[in-house]
Amino acid sequence: MISILQDQIANICKSLYGYDTEVELTRPEVQFGDLTTNVCLKLAKQLNMRPQEIAEAVSRSIAETIPIIAEAKVAGPGFINLTLADEALIQLADQEPTEKYKGQVVVAEYSDPNPFKVLHAGHLYTSIVGDAIANLLEVAGAEVHRVNFGGDVGLHVGRTMWAIIDRLGGEYPDKLADVPEADRPSWLSEVYVIGNNAYEDSEEAKAQIIDYNKKVYDLHNNNDHESPFAQIYWTTRQWSYDYFNEFYDQIGVHFEKYYPESETAPLGLETVKEHIGDVYEQSDGAVIFNGEKYGLHTRVFINSEGLPTYEAKDVGLIMKKWQDYKFDQSVVITGNDIIDYMKVVLRSVEMFMPKLPKRTKHLTHGIVKLAGGKKMSSRKGNFLKAADVLDYAAQANEALTGKQDRVAVLGAVKYAFLKSRLGGDIIYDPKESVSTEGNSGPYLQYAHARARSILRNVDNSNEQILGQLDDSERLLVRKLSESAEVIERSIDELLPHHICTYLYELAQAFNRFYENSRVIGDPRESTRLALVQLYADRLKSGLNLLGIDAPDHM
Repeated sequence: MISILQDQIANICKSLYGYDTEVELTRPEVQFGDLTTNVCLKLAKQLNMRPQEIAEAVSRSIAETIPIIAEAKVAGPGFINLTLADEALIQLADQEPTEKYKGQVVVAEYSDPNPFKVLHAGHLYTSIVGDAIANLLEVAGAEVHRVNFGGDVGLHVGRTMWAIIDRLGGEYPDKLADVPEADRPSWLSEVYVIGNNAYEDSEEAKAQIIDYNKKVYDLHNNNDHESPFAQIYWTTRQWSYDYFNEFYDQIGVHFEKYYPESETAPLGLETVKEHIGDVYEQSDGAVIFNGEKYGLHTRVFINSEGLPTYEAKDVGLIMKKWQDYKFDQSVVITGNDIIDYMKVVLRSVEMFMPKLPKRTKHLTHGIVKLAGGKKMSSRKGNFLKAADVLDYAAQANEALTGKQDRVAVLGAVKYAFLKSRLGGDIIYDPKESVSTEGNSGPYLQYAHARARSILRNVDNSNEQILGQLDDSERLLVRKLSESAEVIERSIDELLPHHICTYLYELAQAFNRFYENSRVIGDPRESTRLALVQLYADRLKSGLNLLGIDAPDHM
């Protein structure tokens, strides 16, 4: 409706003054109407006229020719404030977002944990945000493929394998059965730290780790599942995948495909080698991309041992995603520590397959910290684990409510992560996140349950919004009418925090409405029940877009 209004006002301006002018309608403060435009200020520069004079003529024509406008008033130096007719406002409140991605294939890659390591808070954050962004793309009509990527080969695996074999007293895969299933993730985390410390502290261990790193690549190349070394590797890798899947089930996030580096490395290696000379170049026995030629930094893609680095594996990943999906857009969500790294990788791919980087959008985020906390290190083992965040939220929720409530805990953590703009560091406060007052997930979940309780014992299946709205009803409908616009803005910018802000404001608008307007037993019961229904549906759909459950009872 708003785009149609913008076109109608643009046509009025052209008929009056002969100029094609772009019209933008925005939302003013409620006392100034429903919509506003500064088109007359733009026209004034072209016509060398007073903007107020133009605004008077344009506003008269709007009031005369556009039936859904109840009032058009000139304000300030030449703005036009518009008040929609009640019927139009109700129609706008019931409007769904446009499907801007209809017919497009989008690959959403996020989470990206490495096997042999424990999931940290950053993985939890990117899993939650990535899932919400994938939901936004789906509601915009895209065919979304959710994928995951992680390093099952590489030096970190060599370090872990060294520590595992050292702890087992040799290559004895049968001894792995002694590790209790519940302890396997923490056991792998411990041996990773041990292997990392050994690599840094002992030249002998370092040499063995480098050898183990090659052996891991070899077992993939030779499809070795039988040797003792291979049995240890495949068993413990599966431990990691089982742990990842269990955790994703716990937080309600699921993936269509997991790309291990062992799968992308061969294709990346082959692709880089094919373009030695025209894109990549040899240097001291390694293969590099000289990014300094393009204002970037130079990075190694194949090391002097002939093994692919992270860079080559990412080249392989880009190519694999293209082979599998022929995507219109690939959205990659990572920490912001690899911004410059990704620029180098994408710039190198651009030189031989330019359409892929152009279709790739790299979104980044900062570090997750506890309130009053500090940055931690997975290499040293003193990092904030993903499970820790959920445990802290569960403890805070139980202290507040006296009960365990998985739905409220997940809602608290997800909303706390999503309500801040994607990009910066995230300071997570467990107590604040579980509060049922203020801008929190549980507050919105309770708001939804409260609205459903009003509807629970009433047959409102045939209720409609009828007649002219009173002031209290109109304020609620005005806020409801912003829903599609907010979702479209979130889709355009791939920023879910806009939805969080809107849902909180919507819940506040409903509270004001409910304080001032009796619903059951009022002569306007039919209209008000329909408003409660529309509000509850909007709140639920918004929470669901964020990946948050909206229970009917709490």
